Amino acid sequence: MNVARCAWAVTALGLVAARTLAQSDPDIDRIPQAASLQSSAAQPVNRAVYWQSDLTYNSPRDDLIVPLSPAPSWEARSFLDMRLDQNFSVAYSGRINVRAEQGLGFSNRENFRSDLREVYAAWTDNQHWFIQLGRINLKSGVAEGFNPTDYFKTRAVVEPTSIDPAVLREDRLGVVMLQTQYVGTLASLTFALAPKLAADSPPYNDGALPAWNPMLDRTNGQWRALFKGSVNLSNGISPELLVYEESGSTRFGLNISKGIGRSVVTYLEWSGGRRASLAEAAYEEGRRTDVLPVGPAIPIDGDKGFANDLAAGVSYTLPSGLNLAAEFEYTQAGFSAADWRNWFGAGRAAAPLAGELWFIRGYAGEQQQPVARRSLFLRAYWQNALVKNLNVSAFAVADLHDGSTLAQASVDYYLSAHWTVGAIVDVYSGSRQSEFGGLPQRGSALLKIARFF
Repeated sequence: MNVARCAWAVTALGLVAARTLAQSDPDIDRIPQAASLQSSAAQPVNRAVYWQSDLTYNSPRDDLIVPLSPAPSWEARSFLDMRLDQNFSVAYSGRINVRAEQGLGFSNRENFRSDLREVYAAWTDNQHWFIQLGRINLKSGVAEGFNPTDYFKTRAVVEPTSIDPAVLREDRLGVVMLQTQYVGTLASLTFALAPKLAADSPPYNDGALPAWNPMLDRTNGQWRALFKGSVNLSNGISPELLVYEESGSTRFGLNISKGIGRSVVTYLEWSGGRRASLAEAAYEEGRRTDVLPVGPAIPIDGDKGFANDLAAGVSYTLPSGLNLAAEFEYTQAGFSAADWRNWFGAGRAAAPLAGELWFIRGYAGEQQQPVARRSLFLRAYWQNALVKNLNVSAFAVADLHDGSTLAQASVDYYLSAHWTVGAIVDVYSGSRQSEFGGLPQRGSALLKIARFF
């Protein structure tokens, strides 16, 4: 198996996918979400079914310290995206893809693919109880970037059109589960049970994605359970507590947000539990799936301890409609300064180890977990920016250890209620020996056109 090729795709796909946007729970609906804001009449009145065509160009680096084959320089992709439901009893969400890229012949099984995001049956007593059974995209969290309590996000992102957290959380694969929810005046409770339906598998790249397989190995490779409950307190505060169980490991979580006036929302999201470091967890996965050798490429202590994940931030909306957010992110299991030195040092000293080294970062991407321990996330979203029907958004992630950054800017213009054109530009900057400066590409640009039905 080509570990380097495999790991690059999941790395590019998910290095910042860990900054997955929060679930829009009733107690935090005051936080403007870039993916769901609607504008004037010219914007689509029905986003349930649409066809989109993209053309992407990637700018590769040729001076990597840890070598890796570059991503294709161009890719063309079209897809039909559908989100359908019938009186809350049956729901379907999926995407049918047609793809061509540099080095990919036509036609073969990689040109056509179906992503089954959600399909489930639901029941409600029209008062307090809701039950859902099937493949469900269950989201948790109040943070704008990295969501420590969004436990079902792991391995769920498949070939995204954008690395924007708002897009990633909506377009990912759901997990087959039974979910029951009670919503009351003073409190709400949710319980979800996801069974193991397929054997665990190693990371695989976009060139190895199955055409019509639901990829249950990515979403249901082990038994998982989640309990969460929130209480409506005074002053508009509704703290949410979570308990998550996976493969004998228990993690605990907390979500809390507070509005200050009509324009400011502060929030905090925390999760903690006993687990291995990122490097150790990656090697455990690699050895279990027979991808990595027994001996690690960089030093790891093998110890497991209580590790904390945290996202704390503030969101502010100006009278003009411009929304700004700033968020501090911390993951204790991420790379320390010594880990980064070891990672780049091993790649510089022994090129054959590059595949193993990129596997670690690819593993973090698939788990949607930040590689860096401390990061700063900034977002801006402006609806009807300067002119009517023009929406502009941008976000940036900075590694607070090495100062490297990832930035994305996107523009969408609504020609009518049915047609939209837009563009997305990503830029990765930093020194050669840094998190984002050490990636195989300097940036990318995407042009898109969409037809809503």
